[in-house]
Amino acid sequence: MATRSKSSQRWLKEHFSDPYVKKAQAEGLRSRAAYKLEELVERDRLLKPGMVVVDLGAAPGGWSQWVRQELDRMDPAKPGRMIASDILEMPSLAGVEFLHGDFRDDTVLSQLLDMLNGDKVDLVLSDMAPNKSGMDAVDQPRAMHLSELAMDFADGQLRAGGSFLIKLFQGIGFDEYVRELRRRYAKVVIRKPAASRKRSPEVYALATGKLAQMK
Repeated sequence: MATRSKSSQRWLKEHFSDPYVKKAQAEGLRSRAAYKLEELVERDRLLKPGMVVVDLGAAPGGWSQWVRQELDRMDPAKPGRMIASDILEMPSLAGVEFLHGDFRDDTVLSQLLDMLNGDKVDLVLSDMAPNKSGMDAVDQPRAMHLSELAMDFADGQLRAGGSFLIKLFQGIGFDEYVRELRRRYAKVVIRKPAASRKRSPEVYALATGKLAQMK
């Protein structure tokens, strides 16, 4: 059996000693990423009872699980909708509608629109990321392509005044993407939640107050 590389061993050690991993396991959450979302949502009070929320790149389901729990806690009489999509399979979650497929595929987008059935979305979440090759010249364009698709989806499906929260990787195309967000939303901020690993190039762009018309 091949021995694990030093980088792989380091990752495993870091992962299992991570306080957020331990907390997620103790609280029955599917991933430590839920705590990134919790910080971002609570700071800006993004969730309200009865909202329609779409989670792109949802697997393993940490974000969808946390949002579903929060919506139910806020007002069980107004549960809203939690719709999740990912290229990976995701074990079912009570109260979460899941679409399995590649968001780059037009047929998957069509299926997602069918699921919405005319409902306008209040909050779009995107934690999508490509499989990493380890080469920035390959990975960054792939990541930006997914980000563009998520923005296009928000352009078409998010109601005026709605919010869009997306994971981005700093690099080529990042500044231009943020400029495009500022044309579409009343306020755009870049955040790095405490649960995001320090060495990771990921940040989160939070765009609130979708404008009726682009600037």
